[in-house]
Amino acid sequence: GFRDVLHIARQTRPKLYDFFARRPDPFVPRNLRYEVEERILADGEVAESLNEESVRIVAAAIKDRSVRVVAVCLLHSYINPAHEQRVREILLESIPDLKVSISSEILPEFKEYERMSTTVINAYVMPIVEIYLQRILHSVKQMGVRSNLHIMQSNGGVMSSETAGQKSVHTVLSGPAAGVIGAIALAKLAQADDLITIDMGGTSFDVSLVRGGVPTFTTESDIDGHVIKIPMIDIKTLGAGGGSIAWVDAGGGLQVGPQSAGADPGPACYQRGGNEATVTDANLALGYLNPNYFAAGEMKLDVERAREVIEKNIAKPMGLGTEVAAEGILRVVNAIMIRGIRLVSVERGYDPRDFSLVCFGGAGPVHAVKLAQELNIPKIVVPEAPGVNCALGLLMADFRHDYSHTFLHLIRDLDPIRLTEEFKELEEQAGKQMTGEGILEGDIVFHRSGDLRFFGQGYELNVPLAGKDYDRRDLEEIGTNFAAVHEEQYGYSMPPETVQIVNLRLTAIGLLSKPELKEEGEVGPDPGFALKGRRLVFMERKQIEVSIFDRKGLRCGNKIEAPAIIEQVDSTTVLFTGYRATVDRYRNLIIEKKER
Repeated sequence: GFRDVLHIARQTRPKLYDFFARRPDPFVPRNLRYEVEERILADGEVAESLNEESVRIVAAAIKDRSVRVVAVCLLHSYINPAHEQRVREILLESIPDLKVSISSEILPEFKEYERMSTTVINAYVMPIVEIYLQRILHSVKQMGVRSNLHIMQSNGGVMSSETAGQKSVHTVLSGPAAGVIGAIALAKLAQADDLITIDMGGTSFDVSLVRGGVPTFTTESDIDGHVIKIPMIDIKTLGAGGGSIAWVDAGGGLQVGPQSAGADPGPACYQRGGNEATVTDANLALGYLNPNYFAAGEMKLDVERAREVIEKNIAKPMGLGTEVAAEGILRVVNAIMIRGIRLVSVERGYDPRDFSLVCFGGAGPVHAVKLAQELNIPKIVVPEAPGVNCALGLLMADFRHDYSHTFLHLIRDLDPIRLTEEFKELEEQAGKQMTGEGILEGDIVFHRSGDLRFFGQGYELNVPLAGKDYDRRDLEEIGTNFAAVHEEQYGYSMPPETVQIVNLRLTAIGLLSKPELKEEGEVGPDPGFALKGRRLVFMERKQIEVSIFDRKGLRCGNKIEAPAIIEQVDSTTVLFTGYRATVDRYRNLIIEKKER
């Protein structure tokens, strides 16, 4: 009776006022979704035993269709996984090389659609991730590297490659998550703990908010409309990158993205056959990028080709000059990125003026000053190597595993001993996994939390729970604290005795050694040693000559007055009028408004 859960999903509409809006098609078509006879109730009681013959019939059917991966999601397996485990056993008896992903291991929580969607996505990416990891392991072995292979997760921690092969869904947003961890580590050295991080590459723009040096987390996200319910760093991704295509709509308005030229053929200036004007073409046409120093000169950019596609596709249709059209492209893409920054800040009650902007990715520092200017962000931090900041984040990450299971209990009726025992079971499970992955017992730290709601609500809030043996007073305090959090978030609360625990969550951190970033002694404010020359650029609606600096030649204490451009192998930083960049002890660029 639950064959169409993936298709039915939830009642929420993708676009509220669009009568023709469609949800994306499920990853598994209906003819490859099978039912088996069984029923476990919400309290874990077996109401109908698993009909094993019905499972064998399914096994025969998928064997005939050469299926290689199966996701198993039974209705109440989060409370009693016995039937799912038996289904896996029967499937593997019939097809030994089959890969099976069961929901009670991927997401042991109630709400069958979210659990099924997450399990299906895990199964969908699992074979691709496994092949990828096998190649890496083979290469690492050939190189003579004896260290264990760690894989980044979406939650900002790392896991073993073996775990990544089984729980591949946890790698879905791991790249952007690594960037946030790297940004936190560098910003801390610059005495900045409240951050807005932006990562702008070739195809996308990723933005996240950090408070007190701790990233913002979410337990549910979606990729192109497909729900993923796992703990992950809360990152908003927009189609705004260097390869985003500029176009003129039917009303004559300038638009940028979300379509992208990607890396192949890439922007027109790459000379690989691209015929559309992109953000990178605009930056090159304005003089912000050095055509002879892209990727340290390994790749030459064609300025004339960039100007040609901007003139043909944008300038002429809009009756503008080429430079004005190029500047318009940047203004539009900046507006898109500003909207993304507002999503994680203003719309959640945070004032961007209270945060520092950490920018990375190849294109991030090109646009950072303009974004900060529009949002009145006082400080910008540009890492020494913004193009590989995500790699630094990998080195700064600890081992991390998140555990959860549904635990539906009203606080007023809950035995505190039962709550203590449930958490201790999770901690025992986490400890075994951590030590099995080589983490010393003394380096393991546990953080408890719970998803709570007022009885009858359809949504939950995650709140931290103290790691201790609970008593009745602790439970009353949990209810009072949740009521206060709900009041802060939504402007109202209900009696604490109506608070209900929905899910228990445990985060296990395995502390790892990290690279030490070396300090540099101050040499003074004069950046003359790094001056490469001067170049004509189109900036602030006019053509001006600006100083060009080589980033690797800058030293601690150097100050660069705008307007200027700072070039390096993996990125370019553009300083607009009214700003000053200072090199700190760790070779970060600290950009701030000049005092009048």
